[in-house]
Amino acid sequence: MLQNVGGIDRVLRVLVGLLLLAFALRLGFSDTGYNWIGWLGLIPLATGVIGNCPLYSVLGFSTCPARKG
Repeated sequence: MLQNVGGIDRVLRVLVGLLLLAFALRLGFSDTGYNWIGWLGLIPLATGVIGNCPLYSVLGFSTCPARKG
C-alpha cells in the first residue's frame, strides 16, 4: 500500500484521534450526551498509524515527500 500521509500530517492525525477517543471514553471530559461522536477518532487514528488516507487517494493528494532514489 502506497503511503500518502506525511510526517506532520501523521502526528496530527494520531493526536486528534486519541483526543477524540478520550472524549468518547470520558477520560477527562464530562458526559455531554454526544460523547459517541468521539468514536469517529478511530478514522484519523487508523489513517495516521497506517500512513494511507483513502480520501487522499481518491483526490490524488499526498502530504508525503517525494521519494528520490
